[in-house]
Amino acid sequence: MSEQKLAAEVRTEFGKGFARRARMANLIPAVIYGHGAEPIHITLPAKATTLAVRTANALLSLDVNGEDHLALVKDVQRDPIKQIIEHIDLLTVRKGEKVTVDIPVHVVGELAPGNVFNQELTVISLEAEATHLPTGIEVDIEGRTAGQHILASDLVLPKGSVLLADADALVINISEATEVSDEEAQASSEAAAE
Repeated sequence: MSEQKLAAEVRTEFGKGFARRARMANLIPAVIYGHGAEPIHITLPAKATTLAVRTANALLSLDVNGEDHLALVKDVQRDPIKQIIEHIDLLTVRKGEKVTVDIPVHVVGELAPGNVFNQELTVISLEAEATHLPTGIEVDIEGRTAGQHILASDLVLPKGSVLLADADALVINISEATEVSDEEAQASSEAAAE
């Protein structure tokens, strides 16, 4: 994952009123913390930041009043209705430093006919180098049949990553597809209605 470069400005005002004015000026309030340093309160350009944080675990290279900061996006707070970003929490990282992240699990491939899968884990916890975070882990289910399952220990991890989740955690469970006749479906819906 490549780092996104953004220009940031230190802010001295706080509270709802300032946050509202900042968003009207196309700025997003944010805070950088970590490594025992005092938190740095900043504002970021709204459009560039929104594009940069579209992916999970985005790595940002920030220019804060001429000072460079490398930060990992830890939390994005959005308006529940408009879905605009209201605030971002950033964690300071250093090149070569290992960080704990949750990586999405993507299923690829087709099962053998007559089978279905249930994805038990949609994200998996890994420890990876802050500047080389994977964007996702693919799980190939091509040709698998009922009774097979994929555990966390079966995942192919990106180079340099360490699995933090339980190795025996079930990721994918494959079973036979069950057909429900029209009569059974109607009987169950009638029973639910009563």
